[in-house]
Parts: sequence; structure tokens; C-alpha cells
Amino acid sequence: MIAYIEGKIDELDSTTAVIDCGGVGYELAISLHTYEALRGKEHARLYVYEQVREEQPVQLFGFASKQERELFLLLLSVNGVGGLTARGIVSAYGPDELVRIIANEDMRALTAIKGIGKKAAERIVVELRDKVQAPVGAGYPVAPQTAGTAAQQPASEAVSALTTLGFPPALVHKAVAAIVEETPEASIEEIVRRALRQMSSK
Repeated sequence: MIAYIEGKIDELDSTTAVIDCGGVGYELAISLHTYEALRGKEHARLYVYEQVREEQPVQLFGFASKQERELFLLLLSVNGVGGLTARGIVSAYGPDELVRIIANEDMRALTAIKGIGKKAAERIVVELRDKVQAPVGAGYPVAPQTAGTAAQQPASEAVSALTTLGFPPALVHKAVAAIVEETPEASIEEIVRRALRQMSSK
């Protein structure tokens, strides 16, 4: 079992990180929150979950903190929630926000995520509401926007993250463009949250 991988960030986008560790490049699926924590850095330590399935390659998931990985593992414990779905959930909402959503039984917020229907949202709430606590996710580092970062970069990364979650590209581009036009300084996470709300209401 791999507990964590530490090394130079060789490649990074909103869904994937490649970490060079001792001359070996490890490709890990990451959440949008982890991407924000790594953006602008040269070196990283990612806490790892290995997903092993029959007749399929091992999938590595990487997280910026142990707390985020723990929340991901709680989601995996829910019947019907797989690795990519759990990654989509922790990408849509930061850990603190997701804990509040589950604790408050906010079905609307959960069903705004592509692939999460009413029954799946109910299972998540019923099975996890007594397991999550407010301190989970506290203190997660989020990399600030660097000076001079163009508005196009957050928009582009938000589009990539939302299409990875399964939303139609045309709908995603329209929602993101409207948000960026209204709030040019919006961060990637803010764009994703607002786009999710808009698209789920259609």
C-alpha cells in the first residue's frame, strides 16, 4: 500500500498530477481542491488511495491532505459510489463545505453533481451524516491566485473540471462564460460551484 508520494510536480492539470519520485513518474487522479493546493508549486506530497479492480489497471488518487483522503474514503464506503464519482464530489465542493452539506442533509447540493441522483444523495446523507464532523477538512491549504494570472486560466480549468464531471461541453462553456463575464476575478472553485448551481437548475 502506498501511503503518500512525494516529489517534483512534472505535470499538473485540474484532474491529474504526475509526480516525479526518484525518477519514476506517478500519475494520480486529483480533485479540483488538490489542484488548487498544488498550483504554482514545484514540489508536492500527495496522500494516496490505490483503487484495484479486476482486469483493470490500478488507479491512483492523490490528495493534498490526509483529511481530504479520509473524506474521499468515507464517500467510497457508500454503496454505489466509485472512485471517479467520489473524486467528482470532492471536486465540486471543498471539504468544509461538503461536510456541512452532508451534516445539513442538503440534497439539492448533492444532486447538483453529475451522476448523483436523489437516491444516491440520500444514501450519502444517511450513511455519512453521523460520521462527518466539522473539524474534517479544517485547515486545507488553498493556493492563492498569483499576481497577473489571466482570467482565462481559471475559466479554462473550470471547463475542464466540469466536463470531467460529465456535463455537456456546450452547456459548460455557456455557464462558465456567463460567470466569468459577471465576475472576472472569480476563482476556479467559485466558478465550478456557481456553474453547478446554474446547470442543475435547468
